[in-house]
Amino acid sequence: MAKKAKKRKYSKSSGKEVESEMRRYKKGTAKSGRSGKGGKVKSKKQAIAIGLSKARKKGKKVPKKSAKKQGAKR
Repeated sequence: MAKKAKKRKYSKSSGKEVESEMRRYKKGTAKSGRSGKGGKVKSKKQAIAIGLSKARKKGKKVPKKSAKKQGAKR
């Protein structure tokens, strides 16, 4: 039997969004918060999360945030 094609969870373009955010993080220019008014991004995890949320805002294919993580935000 042939293998069933796997569906992508994330679009390729959302990966590019994360890549560019990681580049900013490594350069030291990544900022957190609305319009970069917050402090410097201090971890890789934070940079990835920012990249994914930017992709989400642009309407790219990214899974919804888990209920666990949404509760922690409040």
